[in-house]
Amino acid sequence: MLRLHIAILALVAVAGCAGPRPLPELPPSGVELEATPFHPQERYQCGPAALATVLEVSGVEVTPEALVEQVWLPGREGSLQIELAAATRRHDRIAYVTAPDLAAVTAELQAGRPVLVLQNLGTPRWPVWHFAVVIGFDPDRRRIVLRSGTTERLEMSLRAFMLSWRMADHWAMVPLEPGQLPAAADRGRYLSALADLEHAGRPALAAAGYRAWLETAPDDALALFGKANSLAGIDSQAAERALERLLEVRPGDPAASNNLARLLLARGCASEALEVLARSSDTTNERLRDALEATAKAAAALEGEACSD
Repeated sequence: MLRLHIAILALVAVAGCAGPRPLPELPPSGVELEATPFHPQERYQCGPAALATVLEVSGVEVTPEALVEQVWLPGREGSLQIELAAATRRHDRIAYVTAPDLAAVTAELQAGRPVLVLQNLGTPRWPVWHFAVVIGFDPDRRRIVLRSGTTERLEMSLRAFMLSWRMADHWAMVPLEPGQLPAAADRGRYLSALADLEHAGRPALAAAGYRAWLETAPDDALALFGKANSLAGIDSQAAERALERLLEVRPGDPAASNNLARLLLARGCASEALEVLARSSDTTNERLRDALEATAKAAAALEGEACSD
């Protein structure tokens, strides 16, 4: 506790030296997620405790102790954002890093989701890194409410919080259940989080995320491509349908054409694969061009064979 208070005093001193900055507006109605669990922890600099807090709210049964080996780096005596995100994916959740603005954080709070944030409670030259969980805000008193370290309910002035968060590059993350969309969805950030989930060996969960996004943006080519990739090893015909839809949105797309042709070939549909490739647009990408040629060669060798169901 003493170290935290000293760090906050250092924050105030830095704020005074740097001069005032315009503060973002808070929504008019305050929020405090009082039911958010509290895991007091000091030894591991709060990374495991903060992550356990937000994971528990998202429906994962986990303790800070169970997360220590996954996120604690002894050499650094702390945790890094990349470890927290990876551990989130290991627990079958989308590690959604919010847009770097307070409105994205307050939107999640209004949706009932506490937000894990990284703060620098020191100075740019002598940082004191700290993970905490934002659970609310009070617009009238201009306060941010957090679960922080060994303090169950820590209030920070909006100015002090914004300074500490800005010195940590405005990093914030919320775990989402597959199929759940962020309250203030940033397309690039959300689709990137789904791709990371797929690469972490959770393709079915990533597919659920793509499906949810496509309900709001059915013609999103990148989401259709991601959905097809995530389904390719699980439900190849559903992946085919996603690529067919993508080719309606972007006729002749060479990457989609190649992938659809490959899926058709796996079912023995050589003639259909060749038809898809014949409609493919030209590409200047050498690797993709080589892949298209290889797929066409394989289809030509099998032409005439019947499709399997």
